[in-house]
Amino acid sequence: MRLLFLTCLLAVFPVVSTKSPIFGPQEVNSVEGGSASITCYYPATSVNRHTRKYWCRQGAKGRCTTLISSDGYVSKDYEGRANITNFPDSSTFVMNIDHLTQNDSGRYKCGLGINSRGLSFDVSLEVSKGPGPLVDTEVYTADLGGTVTINCPFKPENSEKKKSVCKKTDKGCVMVIDSTGKVNSDYGDRIKLDILGTDQLTFRFIIKQVQLSDAGSYVCQIGEDTIGEKSNIDLQVLKPEPKLLYGDLRGSVIFDCALGSDVENMPKFLCRMSSEEACDVVINTLGKKDQSFEGRILLIPKNKRSFSVHITNLRKEDAGNYLCGAHSDGEPHKGSPIQAWQLFVNEETVIPPSPSVVKGVVGGSVAVFCPYKPKETSSLKYWCRWEDTQNGLCQSLVESDGGVTEQYKGRLALHEEPGNGTYTVILNQLTANDAGFYWCLTNGDTHWRSMVKLQIVEGEPSLKVPNNVTALVGETLKLPCHFPCKYYSYEKYWCKWSNKDCKILPSQGEGPSDAFVNCDQNSQIVSLSLDPVSKEDEGWYWCGVKNGLRYGETMAVYVAVKERVKGSQDVSQVNAAPGEEAVESNVRKVESKVVQNPRLSVDNVAVETGDAAGGNRASVDTSSSAGQSGSSKVLLSTLLPLGLVLAVGAVVVAVLRARHRKNVDRISIRSYRTDISMSDFENSRDFGANDNMGASQVIQETTLEGHDECSAATTTTTTEKTMESEEPKKAKRSSKEEADMAYTAFLLQTNSMAADVQEGHGEA
Repeated sequence: MRLLFLTCLLAVFPVVSTKSPIFGPQEVNSVEGGSASITCYYPATSVNRHTRKYWCRQGAKGRCTTLISSDGYVSKDYEGRANITNFPDSSTFVMNIDHLTQNDSGRYKCGLGINSRGLSFDVSLEVSKGPGPLVDTEVYTADLGGTVTINCPFKPENSEKKKSVCKKTDKGCVMVIDSTGKVNSDYGDRIKLDILGTDQLTFRFIIKQVQLSDAGSYVCQIGEDTIGEKSNIDLQVLKPEPKLLYGDLRGSVIFDCALGSDVENMPKFLCRMSSEEACDVVINTLGKKDQSFEGRILLIPKNKRSFSVHITNLRKEDAGNYLCGAHSDGEPHKGSPIQAWQLFVNEETVIPPSPSVVKGVVGGSVAVFCPYKPKETSSLKYWCRWEDTQNGLCQSLVESDGGVTEQYKGRLALHEEPGNGTYTVILNQLTANDAGFYWCLTNGDTHWRSMVKLQIVEGEPSLKVPNNVTALVGETLKLPCHFPCKYYSYEKYWCKWSNKDCKILPSQGEGPSDAFVNCDQNSQIVSLSLDPVSKEDEGWYWCGVKNGLRYGETMAVYVAVKERVKGSQDVSQVNAAPGEEAVESNVRKVESKVVQNPRLSVDNVAVETGDAAGGNRASVDTSSSAGQSGSSKVLLSTLLPLGLVLAVGAVVVAVLRARHRKNVDRISIRSYRTDISMSDFENSRDFGANDNMGASQVIQETTLEGHDECSAATTTTTTEKTMESEEPKKAKRSSKEEADMAYTAFLLQTNSMAADVQEGHGEA
């Protein structure tokens, strides 16, 4: 019994638990003898494309009787005047019904599958009396907001008489317009009367911007009296059948609005019906926008008569009835030209959810994931920024074929990954001006367009890299990137940015980073090495993280490459942070100190250079191009030879001074009463030796050029003063043997000294 009760409930309420994704027109209007075309939409799935489609008429007890279906069934009443066609590419099917009668008026359903399944949409069909000659009456029909022209015949003998038109009311026939220029105020400038000439037997009156109140019976009259020639007119005003617009939740739609030539110079608008009488402006060409559509709507003029309105990130509440129109103040008015639309939002969408808001910090980056139709992998993808201009504007910033706006070069990239219906846009070096709305677009299915809002919040970037780098051609450059603990399990990479992509380059990990205070060993440094640096290496480099195929945070650094000047001792400059002194200037300061003070030791020079380079953040390592390691090599290669030369020179000078003092001593030999001194020999070369001035010249020529000229000059001057100031010493021996021995020793010593000087010159 309980099972039977549940079965009955399911039969009575087959659609309680779900909302049908089938969509069609709520109302269809036509006239007797005319035809109707009803289009119904269904979700784009393989099952729906091949399942049964039907059109049925609802009865009094809720039963829906099939009239025609896609499996070939046609009811007797519809034979020869109806057909049903499926369009799987557009996910629609269409019912065409001809030779309508007023008996066709009623409630119908278009649907998929079996009639009781619930995959259907309710449609109301209204067939009214059609135009044509009735008893003494000509019937005209006009669309709401359109224009109608009505012809009034008369006899030749009445061609010179007054012509007029009146409308039948409860108070009689009220004058609308006549040939003398009188016009009813209810019509104003919407109506005019034309007389086609004396040879024509017809005059006409034209009503523009037709309103519902214009419907009724009119009388065309010739002459002044009531017995003059008359003709009866019946005007029917039809509400415009709304065009259907089918959109998916989170997707986008386009309203293509086409109006008449009468509104070429009028402001255009799109409004949403909030009631039968009220229509609230969503957007117009005067700059007005509904706040609920901010950032996700664009109005694009096509020409003076037509325009399109794009809405993305569709919400459930966007479904409803809309009107395109034109008026001098950009607002809807009674009788103004309009075009009706009915928007349906399918909640059973195939468009994947994605964040509608992303947040970034100044100097940091954001990664935006953009959906597209999975089958359109080869479509052109691009990203634009929505501007709050008069009509709304979306300027393209980056495209998948390599186009990047100039001011975004080096900081914006579009990746095809992760693929399968999603591409990635990365924007780094964020500023406060980057906050706003951005659109993801393709040149394929427009239903897959989406919008994202970028917000700039307080904080600091998680990744740390040098601010800028200057490298020399031929040197080795190492760029480090510090990753915090939260990215321990992520893939880290370095890439070189270009218009088309950011090509990943080989990099190596260098262990934990000390750039984060509250972090453990899970923080890491990943470095990029350029060895050797070439001019082609100049440009933007990014370091970042990936989780599988999904890109994450990035940081950018610009590498400038300079040619090395021949003979220059300059090293590469690395500015790790603003205000820090480059290594290059520190080396020049130390070299200046060496010139001023030759006694400055190599150790002291190394200490000063290390202190100067210590201010440069330990984030960039260059081998003989930047950092402490490079500067130390340059200092050692420059100052070590200088120290060796100074040491050898000091030893040579000391030896020469000691021997020189002996050579200038006078030797007194009393037994021969002879005084022997160096002044007795006019030229020491006569004895096979070089003179002391020659020795001084050798010492001067062996000093370092430029830096040691002062030191050499001082040494020479000291030697000369010593030679002049030393007093001769007297020999203590008095015998002839001692004199001979002394003289012989003197000659031997002189020859030895000359040989030593020559040898010392060669070694120096």
